[in-house]
Amino acid sequence: MKKTVLDQRRAPIYEALERFRQMRVVPFDVPGHKHGRGNPELTAFLGERCVGVDVNSMKPLDNLCHPISVIREAEELASDAFGASHAFLMVGGTTSSVQSMILSVCKRGDEIILPRNVHRSVINALVLCGAVPVYVNPEVEQRLGISLGMRRSQVEKAVREHPRAVAVLVNNPTYYGVCSDLKAIVKIAHDAGMLCLVDEAHGTHLYFGENMPISAMAAGADISAVSMHKSGGSLTQSSLLLTGPGVSTGHVRQIINLTQTTSGSYLLMSSLDISRRNLALRGKTVFSRVVEMAEYAREEINAIGGYDAFGKEIINGDSIYDFDATKLSVHTRDIGLAGIEVYDILREEYDIQIEFGDIGNILAYLSMGDRPQELERLVSALADIRRRYRKDSSGLLSQEYIDPTVVCSPQEAFYAEKTSVPIENSAGHVCSEFVMCYPPGIPILAPGERITTQILDYIKYAKSKGCSLTGPEDPEILNLNVLTRGI
Repeated sequence: MKKTVLDQRRAPIYEALERFRQMRVVPFDVPGHKHGRGNPELTAFLGERCVGVDVNSMKPLDNLCHPISVIREAEELASDAFGASHAFLMVGGTTSSVQSMILSVCKRGDEIILPRNVHRSVINALVLCGAVPVYVNPEVEQRLGISLGMRRSQVEKAVREHPRAVAVLVNNPTYYGVCSDLKAIVKIAHDAGMLCLVDEAHGTHLYFGENMPISAMAAGADISAVSMHKSGGSLTQSSLLLTGPGVSTGHVRQIINLTQTTSGSYLLMSSLDISRRNLALRGKTVFSRVVEMAEYAREEINAIGGYDAFGKEIINGDSIYDFDATKLSVHTRDIGLAGIEVYDILREEYDIQIEFGDIGNILAYLSMGDRPQELERLVSALADIRRRYRKDSSGLLSQEYIDPTVVCSPQEAFYAEKTSVPIENSAGHVCSEFVMCYPPGIPILAPGERITTQILDYIKYAKSKGCSLTGPEDPEILNLNVLTRGI
């Protein structure tokens, strides 16, 4: 059967909203601002054109929970553009995409194989469904202090030792641009009768750029969560969930509708529609330019001395199978500053906002909206920071990941009877909540993990360097919730 060729110049949701705008419909429905008239301050801030299409579901505009017209067309165009069997428009961020992906596959007691350096949304999903994680603890590049991808042998070992696991989940690429051998991992999972899920939050551009690491759908993965708002240009909180041919579209839709809003934002949906069109028509040119800018910045930053703007040279063919060249990750430890310290200086003294700084690195997130003149400003600022602030690096921590000891499932720990104890007295207890630096949102501690003095030292160090720690019930993070009955 010949496949229908879809016109990627179309943007059905956007087109429907433009038709709606011209109809002068009298609104006796929600939202209550009534095309902005009821909230003039909001209208002045966002503009009449924006609030005028902040509308509720109606027949001409379809319904996100059960799309049959323009939203369905937008999904079909997205699946075609991304090479997926189906694409779901998601308005709860990629957190909702990741959670729907896992909830579609896992139920209480199921095992799922995954790296421990996952985003908190993954472990949140395990809290919700009761699945049991089988962690493939990632290697750490000792000099840079960053977590790497999953080794093929590690995945094979985990699959062999846990033959009843239902799926393997892969981060690809990581925040730092590290890619695993995704195609091989998909084959390992499928050969064992397991599904392969991919957290592709930082990989939208892999579907459209040339000479990029392989995308999840091209590698044969079953489900992938794609954060369109990160490198794809759509509005914050908009995302896509992609599925392959072996996944039931109807089942995934039911799972999504368990938690996703019934009042889907047409601002977010239209931004996905327009951004998909832009990527399909111009993505190759756009991301070729992004890679050129990133490579130029790497050369300039490394020429300063003291920094390491790392790239494809770190590829080792396994735990770093490939590298996403759009990621401008810079190791700062050799100038005597933690990444978060450089992050703070850039923001406070140079008015430069980068994506994040951790213990040893910073990440400048480059995409379609960046220009060479801003990169020049970043390079100049880094040179100035080195000149002004460089100091002895002895005593600085480097590693951003500590192998945890998992005592019980995240769900069991999260819902167990708990007690709040001073953080300095918590070593040896089992944690019942999250502790993480955000961004990147990778838990230092997750529910069900044993608290150790090494982890506490890391938390103390991160706080002293200015990392934004989140997760615990106590906002000051002076106390931690632990299981009342020790395990």
